[in-house]
Amino acid sequence: MPTYEFMCENCGGSFDVCATIQEKDNGLQPACPTCGHPETRQVISGGLFIRPGGGSSFNPPGCGPNSGPGCCG
Repeated sequence: MPTYEFMCENCGGSFDVCATIQEKDNGLQPACPTCGHPETRQVISGGLFIRPGGGSSFNPPGCGPNSGPGCCG
């Protein structure tokens, strides 16, 4: 089951929520577990990509110095 990271608009706390994709598509809006405030927003992280053979990169596959316009470059 996917895990989604949320941040509270009231206290600034962050927390994770496990939910199905269907629950997410139906407008998942959890209350903050710290202060109970209902206004939270999902935090979108950049992610970490592991390269075959080891190592890691913060650039999505396909981005780099030889990429076309509009890439994360």
